[in-house]
Parts: sequence; structure tokens; C-alpha cells
Amino acid sequence: MITEIHARSRGTYGAPRVHAELRLGMGIMISRKTVAKLMRAAGLAGIPRRQTRKNPKIEVRSEDLVNRNFLRTQPNLLWVCDITEHPTREGKLHELQQPA
Repeated sequence: MITEIHARSRGTYGAPRVHAELRLGMGIMISRKTVAKLMRAAGLAGIPRRQTRKNPKIEVRSEDLVNRNFLRTQPNLLWVCDITEHPTREGKLHELQQPA
């Protein structure tokens, strides 16, 4: 079962994720340490997350056009939003959040 879960994840899952899949996904009661021992014995390991680094040359800050004052007396005088970038296997996903 452990090798099947590891293979289904294309070799990315380590012991914590395999353990979660066994317990929550399949209802099999097993400890995380036991999963780690069995994976080690089978020669299975997950892929560690890559460290992300900020490049100070690329980071450009926009000019503060409202002087951090977001309170307005009438509607539609000031619109703000937040764009978050999420890296995925298919490329970058951009999420736009706009306050209600």
C-alpha cells in the first residue's frame, strides 16, 4: 500500500503525506514513524520542497497613491485589490482578491 501511494504521487510524497493518506484516506491505523521505517526499508523517499528566494532586483514596489489611507466618505472613490501568485506544475496561477 505504501508503495502504491508513493507511486500515485509520482514519488513526491514522503512519510507524513503517505501516513495521512493511509489514516485519513483509507482508514488504516498506523503511526507516522512506522510508515517512515517501512519507506526507508523499501528505499522510498519524498521530494523535499524547493526553497524560494526573493530576487531584490526584480521586486518593484508601486508608488503609494493613497498614503495608506483606505477610509473614504463615499462609495467607489477608492478601489484596492491584492494579487497573489501561486506556482503550479502547469505554470503560475494568479489569484485576485478584492475586498467586499
